[in-house]
Amino acid sequence: MSTLTEELKGHIIQELNLVDIHPADISPDAPLFDYDGLGLDSIDALELTVILSKYYGIKVTDPAQMKQAFYSLATLAAFIAEHQAAEVVA
Repeated sequence: MSTLTEELKGHIIQELNLVDIHPADISPDAPLFDYDGLGLDSIDALELTVILSKYYGIKVTDPAQMKQAFYSLATLAAFIAEHQAAEVVA
């Protein structure tokens, strides 16, 4: 598992105050907003945008892009990695 994925788990647990969740409990491929996954809600989605801005300097304004990126921990990590790579090239 990537360092970014592990880092994201920590940010999500801390910033969303998931007191009963441990990093090992979060499967990278499980849906973040489904009860088979973390069961996050719309308020948590806003908090995820704060995490992206605060820790990675990424501002998400397109709801379609957000829905795709926020599907799972793996898609979120890929989204961040893609934006970080784009910054390096720019």
